[in-house]
Formats: sequence, C-alpha cells, structure tokens
Amino acid sequence: MIRVLVVDDQFLIRAGLVGLLRAAPGIEVVGEAGDGAEAVRQAAATRPDVILMDIRMPGTTGIEATRRILAEAPDPAPRILILTTFDLDEYVYQALRAGAAGFLLKDSGPERLLAAVAAVGGGDGLFAPSVTRRLVEAFASRTGRPGDEPPPEIGALTARETEVLRLTACGMSNLEIADQLFISEATVKTHLNRTMSKLDLGSRAQAVVVAYETGLVTPGGARP
Repeated sequence: MIRVLVVDDQFLIRAGLVGLLRAAPGIEVVGEAGDGAEAVRQAAATRPDVILMDIRMPGTTGIEATRRILAEAPDPAPRILILTTFDLDEYVYQALRAGAAGFLLKDSGPERLLAAVAAVGGGDGLFAPSVTRRLVEAFASRTGRPGDEPPPEIGALTARETEVLRLTACGMSNLEIADQLFISEATVKTHLNRTMSKLDLGSRAQAVVVAYETGLVTPGGARP
C-alpha cells in the first residue's frame, strides 16, 4: 500500500483528491491538511510515502512545507509531488530545488494522478528528464538560492559521477546515458545515487537544479 497525505487549501479540491485516492486499489489516504503548517504536523504524525502538496497556500507555502518536511523526516523521507496550475512556475522550480520529486498539473485527469502517485511511491522519476530541464532552464539563470545559501560542492564527485550528472541535467534518460558512456543502465543509476548521496540531494529533479546552479550545465546549452 502507498500511504498518501493530501495537502490543499481549497476544500473541494482536497476532498476530490481524497475521494479519488481512496477509491483506488493499493493506495491508503493517511491524512489531509488545509495549509503548509498542518502538512508539516501531519507528515510527522502519519509518516506517508507520498505527499500531494499544493504549491500556493496562504501562510506556510508548499515550498516551505516541502523544505521543512524533508529536513525533519526520518529515512525514508516521503516523496513530495507538487500540485500546480502552471508547469513553468517559479514556485514549482523552488519546490524542486527544495527536494520535491516532481510536479503535477491540477487539471490532469484521474489516470494521470494515480499513475503519478504510483510512480513516485515506487521511487521512480515522474517526468521525462526533458520536462524537468525545460522548467529548470526557465528560472535557473536568474534565481538566487534561499538566504544566499551556496550551491553544493560538486568537486567531491568523481569524473564519471560528474559526467552522469551533466548528461542527466541535459535531459538524457538513464538508458541514453548508458549508451552514450558505453556502460550499463544499472551503473548509471549507481553513479547518480552516489552523486545524490554526496551532495545530500533528495531527488533527480533536485540534481538537475544543482547542475545548472553550479554551472556544470548552462541554460540553452546543446544536448549531447
């Protein structure tokens, strides 16, 4: 069972999501929250696998709630799926930077929503890398880090880990990276997992953000 927490400040939207998820096999709704502060409390109390997080809420936003939940959660941390109205949204970019696993448009159909929950609940990436790249490129060159926090030190990475991170940020899938570097797909996953561990990153999307913010990849750069 995938344990899900639903967060949205609009009651009707939240109730609709809860009803849809409860009717789906393999999913258990363990809680719901109407604002970010309550989401942080509910996440600590219910230990969900997946959190559906509205991005724009009064008070504690979905960005801040995401940051606090991931900072305070014991392993394994929940996978946070951002709910948004616009895909090219700086709020979504900030949430991915904070460690969200992906984002989903609010007008997505029921099948898409359930597939997204199943994907992130199983530890898979939600979108093709090119979708994340398009969003990150829209904001990476003109967005500062919270509190002027410096980007992670990528000098700790091996040459191969750096190359895998660069190709990931360029929008290539694990299979495409494997073909490019003449290694197995499993080896690509190992390099990426080690990279994320060394840089203390929680998601593939967050790794793409770091690659742009450290200058490893530049917005508008050519795909290999």
